[in-house]
Amino acid sequence: PPFTTSSLQQDAANRLGFFTKRTMITAQQLYEGIDIAGEGTVGLITYIRTDSTRISEEAQAIAKTYIEETYSSEYVGNNVYNNNKKKKDVQDAHEAIRPTSILRHPDDIKESLSRDQYKLYKLIWQRYTASQMSKAIYDSRAIEIENKEYMFKATGSQLKFDGFLKVYSFSETSETMLPDIKEEQELYFMGIEPEQHFTQPPARFTEASLVKELEEKNIGRPSTYVPIINTLLVRRYIQREKKSLLATELGFVVTDLMENYFNNIVDINFTAALEEKLDDIEENSMQWKNVVNDFYITFKEELNSADEEISKIEFEDELTDEECEQCGKPLAIKHGRFGDFLACSGYPDCKNTKPIVNKTGVNCPECGKEIVERRSKKGKLFYGCSGYPDCKFILWNKPTDKKCPECDSILTEKKTKKSNYLCANNACGYRE
Repeated sequence: PPFTTSSLQQDAANRLGFFTKRTMITAQQLYEGIDIAGEGTVGLITYIRTDSTRISEEAQAIAKTYIEETYSSEYVGNNVYNNNKKKKDVQDAHEAIRPTSILRHPDDIKESLSRDQYKLYKLIWQRYTASQMSKAIYDSRAIEIENKEYMFKATGSQLKFDGFLKVYSFSETSETMLPDIKEEQELYFMGIEPEQHFTQPPARFTEASLVKELEEKNIGRPSTYVPIINTLLVRRYIQREKKSLLATELGFVVTDLMENYFNNIVDINFTAALEEKLDDIEENSMQWKNVVNDFYITFKEELNSADEEISKIEFEDELTDEECEQCGKPLAIKHGRFGDFLACSGYPDCKNTKPIVNKTGVNCPECGKEIVERRSKKGKLFYGCSGYPDCKFILWNKPTDKKCPECDSILTEKKTKKSNYLCANNACGYRE
């Protein structure tokens, strides 16, 4: 189906690496209008806060004509998307997120768009166009390989007709794609790749998977997903580690307090249940005063209890083994608005501070000093020599104490399907 707010945020995170806030800021720009050469200021997409997959009949007709003329009539789909079956309380006031005109191809207006605007508009255009195209068709295949007294079997698919994949190549099929081989064809042994699988714990939330969970649990609305995540980050209840979201110590403490004193509100079904009551009020089957009164009586008692029993929480500074260069007292880890840092435990008598440096234990190949973790102005993690600015050696991948067998440079951690380590020397390109 075409994008809703939730699916746009998820796809932009998974396909483009955009955080939800970045997605919505860029989408807002596309919605409000961009100065397009030869056209003036044009709103490129429809309203961006929606949970409906509905498309107007006029837009469908234009899309059908465009697809037929551009690709051929066999690519024209007849798809009907109705997410009212999926969710009881879909608000159908706005269409799905789509280009205001399918005729405005992303590549034709690329010069008028910023890099982020082009990427997001292209994603929306592709998704919408694909949603109006015919389905992709696969042949299910099974290949039996006879090897003396043994029989090996491979099952999977082969693409017969690409359909919407002609435009939107992000296929969600989990099928194994098999090559085109003939019966009685002789095969040659190349090697064995043994794989062992273990039961894994659930992965940490990313912004995309958290938005999906919020939608499935009926928590919030399309317009509230970004503020929810942003509030959790700003108040330091969670923090980002690469793409993952991690709960902080403060987050654990606040959650425990909320569960102890306001367990009926932080219950995951509270929001969904309240939404249903609001719908009943709208349909005049329930009085709003009764709903508010039932909630407030219990809430007032909990609030009074919490007000009396919860004392102010203060986190003690975590002392380190490192001594202050100015007074000799131990340095402590402090929590500031821009992250953690080291400060003298003798404050306010001594006001010495310094950044926290995570050491790698690997020495710089150019000057011999230790390589440490650093962050760019945009927050991206990299690894640089501690002798900066005298030595400007940097790596984007984590260095290891392994040496490249071909050029004797550092091997860095670079996990792909085929290797775990990559030579730091770009001219070498050795993988292990």
